[in-house]
Amino acid sequence: MSIAAAGLFAFKGIENGSIKGKVSPADGASRAWALSSSDTLQTEIKNGAYEIKDAKAGTYRIIIEAKPPYKNAAKDNITVSDGQPADAGEIKLEQ
Repeated sequence: MSIAAAGLFAFKGIENGSIKGKVSPADGASRAWALSSSDTLQTEIKNGAYEIKDAKAGTYRIIIEAKPPYKNAAKDNITVSDGQPADAGEIKLEQ
C-alpha cells in the first residue's frame, strides 16, 4: 500500500506558464493575444505591459491589437516551458 501511495506523489502535474511583455508606445494598444497550435489566449494591456497567464508549454505567436493610428504587430517563436514565465520583450508599434 505504501509503495502505491509513494508512486502517486512521484508524478508532478503539468503546470502552466505565462507570457510577459511590453508595448511601445504604452497607450498604443488594447489587447495582447497568444496563439499556438492548441491554444488561444488574450489579456488587456495596461500601462504598456501585459501578462498572459495559464499558457500551456509550447511555442506561441504574440499579436498586439493596436489602437488607431497604430498598426497591429506580431512576434513569433515565444517558447513557454512548464510553470515558467516567458519574456516576449518589447514590441514597438508602427503607424
